[in-house]
Amino acid sequence: MSEDFLIEMGYAGLTGRLKRLSDAFIYQTRDFYREHESDIEPNWHMIFMLLQKNEKMTVTEIADALQLSHPAIVKLINKMKKRGYVDAEIDSQDNRKYQLMLSQKAKQKLPVLQDYWTAGEKALEELLGFNTRLLEEIQKLEDRMAEADFRTRMDKLLVNE
Repeated sequence: MSEDFLIEMGYAGLTGRLKRLSDAFIYQTRDFYREHESDIEPNWHMIFMLLQKNEKMTVTEIADALQLSHPAIVKLINKMKKRGYVDAEIDSQDNRKYQLMLSQKAKQKLPVLQDYWTAGEKALEELLGFNTRLLEEIQKLEDRMAEADFRTRMDKLLVNE
């Protein structure tokens, strides 16, 4: 059976295809890091880059900037702290908050990591045929989801209510 059922499904197969692509990127990037003896995870680069740009941020600020959930960011940050890539200090304005920053270890490894991320970006450009159309379409999809999310649209379109 050489047919791809997710493609055959059309729109109904979209989430499966996106998951399949996401998994492929994550697992192959993880393998790349292991082969290059790096102990980072594939989805950490966005936090590295954000903290490099802003120096110090709270979990909430990171979650807002990446538009990811607070618990998802806490999970990533905790792993990064455990491996020594992120330091935390109590916020001088609010003792309930922590300011997060790249550790000395992270700063030392940044030049090599930057090379990895540049190679990854070039690989994506190559995979996309140096065309930004997919990125533009994803932006449109995200904008439409912000207007009315998938669940809301499904509820509205449910025929047998």
